[in-house]
Amino acid sequence: MAKTLIPVLGDQLSLSLSSLRHADRKDAVILMAEVAAEADYAPHHRKKLAFVFSAMRHHAAALRAEGWEVDYVRLDDDGNEGSLGAEAARAAKRHGAARIVVTEPGEHRLMAEMRGWEEALGLPVEIREDDRFLASHSEFDAWAEGRKQLRMEYFYREMRKKTGLLMEEGEPAGGRWNFDAENRKPASDDLFIPDAFAAEPDEETEAVLEMVERLFPDRFGDLRPFRFAVTRAGAEAALDHFIEHALPRFGDHQDAMLNGRPFLWHSVISLYLNAGLLEPLSICRRVEEAWRAGAAPLNAAEGYIRQIIGWREFVRGIYWREGPDYLRRNALGAHRPLPAFYWTGETDMACMADAIGQTKREAYAHHIQRLMVTGNFALLAGIDPHEVHEWYLAVYADAYEWVEAPNTLGMALFADGGLLASKPYAASGAYIDRMSDHCGRCRFDVKAKTGPKACPFNALYWDFIARNEKTLRGNPRLGPVYSTWGRMKPEARDALRASAARFLASL
Repeated sequence: MAKTLIPVLGDQLSLSLSSLRHADRKDAVILMAEVAAEADYAPHHRKKLAFVFSAMRHHAAALRAEGWEVDYVRLDDDGNEGSLGAEAARAAKRHGAARIVVTEPGEHRLMAEMRGWEEALGLPVEIREDDRFLASHSEFDAWAEGRKQLRMEYFYREMRKKTGLLMEEGEPAGGRWNFDAENRKPASDDLFIPDAFAAEPDEETEAVLEMVERLFPDRFGDLRPFRFAVTRAGAEAALDHFIEHALPRFGDHQDAMLNGRPFLWHSVISLYLNAGLLEPLSICRRVEEAWRAGAAPLNAAEGYIRQIIGWREFVRGIYWREGPDYLRRNALGAHRPLPAFYWTGETDMACMADAIGQTKREAYAHHIQRLMVTGNFALLAGIDPHEVHEWYLAVYADAYEWVEAPNTLGMALFADGGLLASKPYAASGAYIDRMSDHCGRCRFDVKAKTGPKACPFNALYWDFIARNEKTLRGNPRLGPVYSTWGRMKPEARDALRASAARFLASL
């Protein structure tokens, strides 16, 4: 009997995948393949590789337990041809497949490849929409059509209405859509910061760790200790841990940074969500239940739910609506090469060293570390957006292009000219000093504006404002900044720009 071949990708680890729906287990073969093309298209962190490969192997076991036939190809198997297309061709021949059904991938490059499979393989190929998201492509496009500006806040309100999350008789709970103003408190190191969830590697995960050590000895990132969950049950346990131990204080301190405290009150489940081990709506329902039960305040529940049904869905909509050319946008004309310390963490800037060192160890940093430390520095220093994008894609375990690229290019670097963000998220050292304890142990003085001991963020901030004046002066949110710049004495402006130039020349 002719078979239907159903390829399942490493970020499609969901039993409810659209390609599996309505398929007959007797006539279908699921293909899962670890391939070099996916491991190598970016220099992925070794923890990310180990997480994806181990989660894939465990998901294959879960599918078999559900009665599916799974053809699994390991990265180091003899005959592995190294790409999804080549492995689909081999599997189709092995099983006498009459057609291929696949859920759309999350990246433009894979979508282009899959659209060529039908001709290359000589088989009909059906690419189904990925409906694990709350907003379909057509729904997002319909919302965006005709709008002069695409702002997440208004899209988020529509998602709240659609899902009913934190809604009471058609109105937002607490009388407000957004409690972000309450979620910007710094934190102090104390005994009440919870330990992060940690899973113990099983025998299969240990085998994957050994394979990654052997095949990727020179890749960025520490491989051990390895604490990520790799199963749906493990991901659920991580979510339980967050809701019980961290959610109550997540809202207040979600923007805070502390040296040596990589996780604080964050959930650290985005890698499970983006790989398919958790479902977005079920996560949000759990968080809403905690609020309704009095186990978490409204500002924490709202802030967390907004990240998932608001921001996550919004950036996906932007990614697919704007198309592949989005990745090459560079509205501010930034072309400086990525400094080597992004890969080593060897810099005297304490905030950068902490964020990059943590990234190297954990394949994780929370959103403010990404946006207001490493992203802010790249913005101020005029680093090439595509190089920064490739770095973020490589170093974080939760990074897939559809979610990473808009966050990096649009939110952090303003490379899309304001499509995603209403203004550049540029800040001097004062912001980092306010939200962290980094500045007190840094060799640079956050209060000094110029000179060899001054925090580099200070002069870089004003240099960024000055060199982009032609492009940014008309931005209404930057009017007061340019007024301040204009009131400065010429010698003060010259000193700031000269200090910035000396620092940039030293990179």
